[in-house]
Amino acid sequence: MPTRCEWVTSDPLYIAYHDEEWGRPVHDDRRLFEFLILEGVQAGLSWLTVLKKRENYRAALDEFDPVRVAAYSPRRIETLLQDKGLIRNRLKMNAAVANARAFLVVQAAFGTFDRYIWQFVDGQPLRNRWRTTAAIPAWTPRSEAMSRDLKKRGFRFVGPTVCYAYMQATGMVNDHIVDCFCYREISG
Repeated sequence: MPTRCEWVTSDPLYIAYHDEEWGRPVHDDRRLFEFLILEGVQAGLSWLTVLKKRENYRAALDEFDPVRVAAYSPRRIETLLQDKGLIRNRLKMNAAVANARAFLVVQAAFGTFDRYIWQFVDGQPLRNRWRTTAAIPAWTPRSEAMSRDLKKRGFRFVGPTVCYAYMQATGMVNDHIVDCFCYREISG
């Protein structure tokens, strides 16, 4: 059995997420948008809770199409808040729509959201060398800078901790512990 990061439970969904997604560089705008929304939804909750609802979010939020989400009306938001397959938090749902709108503005300004967001790590994944999960910070100066800039551009639920989790999830930083088999795979 391969060595994994300490935070991975025995849940098959969590194992698959850790092994196949977490920390692997993402450059597709729609996937970057998906992670932005899900990391915001996760604030104050466990990632496994969100991960278990991910497919429901994909269906409810039009496969995370930012153009469609940006056009959601207050009536559509009310319908989503009744969906038991989602985390029914009005602030987070309104933030998802606001973030879709801000996302489209950033895309237009930079050509792609990918070009914009990866500038916070100078276009290359940062490779940390943590020996334990406890050593991994909740936020960094880079995630704080990202948070400030996103907020200035109208994004919500993008504090420094959410931004750092986003950076980890999308492979902007490799925070697998050094003994984890994924650390070596991702680092090359």
